[in-house]
Amino acid sequence: MALLEVKDIKKKFDNTEVLKGIDLSLEKGEVLSIIGSSGSGKTTLLRCLNFLELADHGTITVDNKLIYDGDDPSFRDDKLIRKNRLNFGLVFQQFNLFPQYSVRDNLTLAAMLTASAEEKKDKKKLKDKLNDQADELLKRIGLYEKKDNYPCELSGGQQQRVAIARALMLTPDILCFDEPTSALDPELTKEVLKVIKDLKNSNNTMIVVTHEMDFAKNVSDKIIFMSGGRIEEYGTPSEIFDNPKSPVLRSFLNNALES
Repeated sequence: MALLEVKDIKKKFDNTEVLKGIDLSLEKGEVLSIIGSSGSGKTTLLRCLNFLELADHGTITVDNKLIYDGDDPSFRDDKLIRKNRLNFGLVFQQFNLFPQYSVRDNLTLAAMLTASAEEKKDKKKLKDKLNDQADELLKRIGLYEKKDNYPCELSGGQQQRVAIARALMLTPDILCFDEPTSALDPELTKEVLKVIKDLKNSNNTMIVVTHEMDFAKNVSDKIIFMSGGRIEEYGTPSEIFDNPKSPVLRSFLNNALES
């Protein structure tokens, strides 16, 4: 049974149909990369999965539980959306760290807010527990010594690594990345991609929207190529890179691999 099942997701903005019926599935521990030209719908798909946008139609199922049905208004309830959003963690292009908080506090803030009412009864115990969890994650990404620093004191690569750790704090079923290296220079890109590779080795389930073709080829279990709001091709790295069937994909890869 797949961990994630997405069926016939459609999304319009005004009269523009951005997603035209997306189907995909993902097993636990797999890495899915989504590639395609700008405007193909990659980021909109990721935002629909994370409930930053609500799909107009289609279903999302996680671990055999239906968490969204675009045709059922009850799934648009704000409280339910906040709950279901916790199935996913999202790492943005621009880090989106809170500049007024330390690195450690950036990690613990959301976890503090989403803790159960029972846990919140003893705030000191909860804070100590979350600080310990944050410290372990910071050690894992090699930034424990920066725990008391502020985002402005970190490099772009370090900020993105903190953003990854923050997403992991909520132990999501699926970790999503939206072009996680697009704001970084090549050297900093390497350090962030290494963290993502290490997460794969730890059996994390991930969806990565990326323009890094080498990463997609070497780390992904499955790759989606999107074009015009549809999935043009869907397969293994070997199928996508070594035997592309679509002329659109062949043209995209020729341009991407030349640049």
